[in-house]
Amino acid sequence: MNDHATVTWPPAPIRTERLVLRASEARDRPAFIEMLASAEVNTYLGGGRPRDELEREVPEVPGSRPGSFVVELGGAMIGTVLLDPHAERPGHIRPDLGRTELGYLFLPHAWGQGYAAEACTAALDWIAGVYPGEGVVLRTQTANASSMRLAARLGFTEVERFEAFDAEQWFGLWSPGTAGG
Repeated sequence: MNDHATVTWPPAPIRTERLVLRASEARDRPAFIEMLASAEVNTYLGGGRPRDELEREVPEVPGSRPGSFVVELGGAMIGTVLLDPHAERPGHIRPDLGRTELGYLFLPHAWGQGYAAEACTAALDWIAGVYPGEGVVLRTQTANASSMRLAARLGFTEVERFEAFDAEQWFGLWSPGTAGG
């Protein structure tokens, strides 16, 4: 298996037809706070967090870690895509299928316009170039219809379903060359 510690971070910005995926900057902090505080954005993630708590806790440059991309449209942050190289979150993990987990959050005004699919496709293409042949995993609640549609569009295939956080969860696998586009 590839050594995830050898990737230089951050990479050069990744440009798509409409978006830029780049490392976080201090100017992104207000959008991060808005996204993390939003009950709508975090419906399937336990709900939004109190804004005053986030103002105290979110660092000057939020999301500044390997695998974390800010998604920018027209110079403004509209979301994030995370390729977690160690999938260390609690819950159902299958390192035998892939060590990297895809995650994403977008502000509500960016929903329904294909930005998440465009950004996630670019991030998956990037990781396929960095770790050829390595699978990427994704977990989402089956009740999250938008996330389920996005997983299918990106080419993730269902491995299994399981119960966690008092809800049915979906676990899928993406392998290079399976993207649905």
